[in-house]
Amino acid sequence: MLQFIQKQIHGHLVERRIRRTRLVTKDGHCNIEFGNVKYHSHFAYLMDFWTTFVEIRWRFVIFSFVAAFTGSWFVFGLLWYSIAKSNGDLEAVEGEHSADGHAKCIDNINGLTTAFLYSLETQTTIGYGGRALTGHCAGTVALLVIQSLVGAIINCFMCGLILAKISLPKKRAKTVTFSDTAVICLKKGSLCLQIRVANLRKTLLIGSQIYGKLLRTTISSDGEPIILDQVNIDFLVDAGKDNLFFVCPLTLYHVIDSSSPFAEMAADTILQQEFELVVFLEGVAESTSSSCQVRTSFIPSEIQWGYSFLPIISRTKGGKYRVDFSNFSKTVPVVTPHCACCYLNELNSSLILHQHGQQGIDNLGFDVSSITIEDSMDNTQM
Repeated sequence: MLQFIQKQIHGHLVERRIRRTRLVTKDGHCNIEFGNVKYHSHFAYLMDFWTTFVEIRWRFVIFSFVAAFTGSWFVFGLLWYSIAKSNGDLEAVEGEHSADGHAKCIDNINGLTTAFLYSLETQTTIGYGGRALTGHCAGTVALLVIQSLVGAIINCFMCGLILAKISLPKKRAKTVTFSDTAVICLKKGSLCLQIRVANLRKTLLIGSQIYGKLLRTTISSDGEPIILDQVNIDFLVDAGKDNLFFVCPLTLYHVIDSSSPFAEMAADTILQQEFELVVFLEGVAESTSSSCQVRTSFIPSEIQWGYSFLPIISRTKGGKYRVDFSNFSKTVPVVTPHCACCYLNELNSSLILHQHGQQGIDNLGFDVSSITIEDSMDNTQM
């Protein structure tokens, strides 16, 4: 039992360390922070307040929702209370006119609590009928109009904010998943790096495009280290790389040729490398017509050299196609070259031998004539 707990703790610590070291997490979040930002730059977030509110967490949205309505009710309640107090309505007896001829501005307001209730009833248009304007004070009419307009603005802003936050395109990205690992194996006579991606919804992503970036630290020609140097990684499917028909899981592959950054790696050295492969999938949601981007990343320990994905698509007896997601990230070992360089050299050598043969090359421009020994001796005597 103690060994099991220690193993779980060790696995959790390793996972946290890996999460801190990678730039893009498996679920697409960027692990980056900004330091030494100038103070006046923070006001840019206030100028772009709509984007700021849409991107904040739900707990702050709910807090802003409650604070906006409750705060407006309380502020206008104080204004109604001040009008009633300045007009002497708090000391007046019941009725629209008191015995000394005093005309009230607001009926049935005798304290701060009743003023807050009147503010709430006015802004939410409840109108119980117990508290109402008398029409004898012009200031109360103006304040009623102002509170109604402010309440309408708050309603529109908060409803729009909640709808915009619910319909964010990145929520659609939650239903697009990548395989936990990438594999390197042979595909159609080429050494390829393969990744699986699946759309969990039946609605398509229109105009889907896939590409990747290899992030690593390199040294420039001047000896200066370049952190997070980006190298383009082209991914393909059998039908091309643009406008993917994303109705079922696809296997994306990158051909490891002489121009690929993976050509320098081998099966026993890839785990010693320090890089991060970030894969991007972009498309337009068919149901909402909103663009979305899905991201994930793979580090060297998540790339299996000499493995291939298990098949997951089959056909039932009823004629339907079935996708078995239990094998989505499962792999099996296959025969794979040790490195790309040796495979390319072997492939080029076999290609040359296949084209030219092992016995030389025939030149059809020369005629072959037989020369005997006697002919050569006669020519010598002459």
